[in-house]
Amino acid sequence: VQLQASGGGLVQPGGSLRLSCAASGSIVKINNWGWYRQAPGKQRDLVASITSGGSTNYADSVKGRFTTSRDAAKNTVYLQINSLKPEDTAVYYCNADGAYYSGTYYYDEFWGQGTLVTVSS
Repeated sequence: VQLQASGGGLVQPGGSLRLSCAASGSIVKINNWGWYRQAPGKQRDLVASITSGGSTNYADSVKGRFTTSRDAAKNTVYLQINSLKPEDTAVYYCNADGAYYSGTYYYDEFWGQGTLVTVSS
């Protein structure tokens, strides 16, 4: 299973971006998705998550500005980022856990390669 994140870029403060992360491979079911970010010199932190039932959680620093959603049919998760601030600058990673088939059934956790978001004027 591979996760491919996209949608990052350079944006001015106050701007918006929509990140996507698509899972491919012998997926049986993706249960939970998470979006993490890692700023230079800092640890990787969870900023948003969404369960298979659609329940979402957000870090306090992004509540009201970030919205995550999923398209189960496409095995894709989205992160809408509004009112961007310079402190949102980071590499954003998607994460998922779920079942896949490779001769037998497995359950594992997967990471995308990251997409860079830079907020600067």
